[in-house]
Amino acid sequence: MFEHDYLVSEPLFWLFLAFTAVLVWGYYWGGRKNRSLYLSAFNGLVDVIKPVDQTFTNIGGLIGYHGNFVTPKGSPVEKVEATITFLARQSLLYLPVSILIRKHDRLFVTLTMRQPLKEEGHLIEEKYSRYRRARITNEARLNREPIRWGDSNWIVYYESGRMRDQLKKLTAAHPDPGILRHIAVVPDQKKCFVFMIPKKGMVKKYFEPVYRWIPLLIPPKKAA
Repeated sequence: MFEHDYLVSEPLFWLFLAFTAVLVWGYYWGGRKNRSLYLSAFNGLVDVIKPVDQTFTNIGGLIGYHGNFVTPKGSPVEKVEATITFLARQSLLYLPVSILIRKHDRLFVTLTMRQPLKEEGHLIEEKYSRYRRARITNEARLNREPIRWGDSNWIVYYESGRMRDQLKKLTAAHPDPGILRHIAVVPDQKKCFVFMIPKKGMVKKYFEPVYRWIPLLIPPKKAA
C-alpha cells in the first residue's frame, strides 16, 4: 500500500521506536526529577533565610537554577545567592558520563555579610578536598588539623585558635554533617560559602545550623 510498509515487519524498526520512546520518557522523567529537587532545595533555603524578596533564574534549560535572596535589614547577612546544578537526568545517553564526571548534584550558597569577618577558616570533607575543583586558595598559609565529623573525616583550616574552636563548636553542636561538604569563611571577600550535595527534603535541616552559626564569627564591637 505504502512505499515503506516493509519497515513495519523489520525488528530494527520496532527497536528504534522503543529506543526513541525510552529517550523521550527519560527526558520528561529527568526534567521532573531535577525540577522537584530544585523546588525542595530552594524552598528549604527560603524557610531558613526568610527573605523579604527572592528571584529564581533558570540556567541553560534543565542544567540548573540560580537564586538571589534579599535578607531583612536587621540580618547580619546582607544577601544570599544560591546556584544548584544537576546531573544530566534528562539525557539517558549522557547520564552515565555526567555521573562519572560530576558525580552528584551540587548546591553552592554564598552569603555576603554586612560586617567584615576577622579571619579565614574552612571546614571541608577530606574526600571532597581531593576533588580537583575544591582547592583552597590560601591553604599554604593556614593551619591544618584533621577531625572526625559524623562518619567521615574532615579537615579544619584556620588562622588562629579562635577560628579553629568556632569551627569545632559547630561540629560538636551538630554531630551529623549530612549533605554538607565544605564551609568556607573568606574575610577578604566578606563572604561565607557553603557547598552541599542537595537531597530532597534535606537542605533546610543541614543548612540552618550553619546559617545560625555564621553570625557568631563577627567580632564584637569594642566599647567606646
